Amino acid sequence: MSLSSVLSADAIDCALKDCQAPDSFNPKKFFQLCGLTKKSPQEVKNVFNILDNDASGFIEEEELKFFLQRFSPGARVLTDKETKGFLSAADDDSDGKIGAEGNHGIYITFPSFIINTQSIQTVL
Repeated sequence: MSLSSVLSADAIDCALKDCQAPDSFNPKKFFQLCGLTKKSPQEVKNVFNILDNDASGFIEEEELKFFLQRFSPGARVLTDKETKGFLSAADDDSDGKIGAEGNHGIYITFPSFIINTQSIQTVL
């Protein structure tokens, strides 16, 4: 599965163009522009699984650095400042990775700014 099977190519392009300049990446705005905020919990789960490059169930800082390149191979790498800011915003349990343990869903912590967590729990 690819990201373009969940998100439109035009929306992905729009989101990537908005953050072309270093230190201009804003996760909340990016998710809105690429259309992820309008997707179902299952579609968000699919996107998370695609972004989880090593299939560990978590998105670690090293994977997060290449976040934009998962949407388009020619996209830039996130700066250290952007990577740490993104991780800080999405890492609710401060374990240094985006995901969850036990009964908490990864979709509660990963895009907590994407969709309401009440609807997410039905997917887990």
